[in-house]
Amino acid sequence: MTNSNKKNILIINGHPNRDSFNFALAKAYKEAAILKGASVAEINIADLHFNPNLQFGYTKRMDLEPDLLESLEKIRQADHLVWVHPVWWGGLPAMMKGFIDRLFLPGLTYKYKDNSVWWDKLLTGKTARIITTIDQPAWYYRFVYGNSGINQLKKSTLEFCGIKPVKVTTIGVIKTSDNEKREQWLNKMTELGGKHL
Repeated sequence: MTNSNKKNILIINGHPNRDSFNFALAKAYKEAAILKGASVAEINIADLHFNPNLQFGYTKRMDLEPDLLESLEKIRQADHLVWVHPVWWGGLPAMMKGFIDRLFLPGLTYKYKDNSVWWDKLLTGKTARIITTIDQPAWYYRFVYGNSGINQLKKSTLEFCGIKPVKVTTIGVIKTSDNEKREQWLNKMTELGGKHL
């Protein structure tokens, strides 16, 4: 942790719609974490102004826009990252993928060793939780699609950069859920936020 016993939590919301259930889940987590003494910062990717296209790949570095520079500092200050997002087409929403493409770069979140296929992980010491919403049963997403979006974020991004452990909470089926079920999920977020998990 960065100071004393207060845990610095960063909630990164990848849903583009503020009226979505993803924002309600993030809010429930945040409120519980604050009540338990955590310091909570937020990044709502939909509110950021940046070009999500890594225009030159890795051949030429694009300057980071102010919102991305601020986001990078928030990530560096955090002890625990909470990623909230829906699964669309088996993966991440476009702006969220663009956020990762533009920000999780060599020299910022990892660094390849000279003349080697191996790399240094620059975000070690942090933990994370992925909270993802889906419109199919969790078992179907796992067995038929291999948890594609979860693996992309957990293994190929967060763990690649040294963040571990990365725990996952899958919320669904969203489209057929009623108010009672959604209340249960919100209570789950309150529980997780209260434990800073």
